[in-house]
Amino acid sequence: MNPPCGRCSKPVYPTEKINCLDKFWHKCCFSCEVCKMALSMNNYKGFEKKPYCSMHYPKTSFTIVTDTPENLRLKQQSQLNSLALYKEDFEKNKGKGFSVVADTPEMQRLKKTQDQISNIKYHEEFEKSKSRSDAPPPENRKDLEEQQNPQRFAAEMQPVARAPPGGGKRYQALYSYTAAEADEVSLQEGDLILDAEPIDEGWMFGSNQRTGQRGMLPLNYVRPV
Repeated sequence: MNPPCGRCSKPVYPTEKINCLDKFWHKCCFSCEVCKMALSMNNYKGFEKKPYCSMHYPKTSFTIVTDTPENLRLKQQSQLNSLALYKEDFEKNKGKGFSVVADTPEMQRLKKTQDQISNIKYHEEFEKSKSRSDAPPPENRKDLEEQQNPQRFAAEMQPVARAPPGGGKRYQALYSYTAAEADEVSLQEGDLILDAEPIDEGWMFGSNQRTGQRGMLPLNYVRPV
């Protein structure tokens, strides 16, 4: 009985049989597992009873470990040791400003709460900025306030009543002064100046009680009384 081919599982006849890697192959089926390049007994490389070319032969650095009960136990023990070390390091460094924290359900809840607070603050700031942008300009704001409170604006527009003659400030002449212009008032030391109003730097406007004249006079010639 003809044995099956290691590649196509079809019967291999003696005229086309290659016996290699504990299997029988058709000559056309004896090729690289990766690139399917045809191989011969002189240029093949075997790995796990499969033929490879020199280019695709698995490197010896590859490590394949069988999941035996002993290996599974060692793997589980290694994971437990890693978790124990992580927990120990986490407890030691707690509160030292580490920014990377395990994504536990509690941390997820805190993160969600912080996001909600941030969203609330963002909306508050957005509404404030929106209200400021919607405010009318100063010239339109005055018109709006006048429409809302016409009585107050009517009172503000009333002319301010001036004090009657004789009710202004009073000054007394310290020195005598002779008027140099027609709109000035002459003074003698001791004269009283009534209804005095400063009008310019160094000058004032008032009435000389003694002469009845009213006009400008130098401010540095009088003192308030």
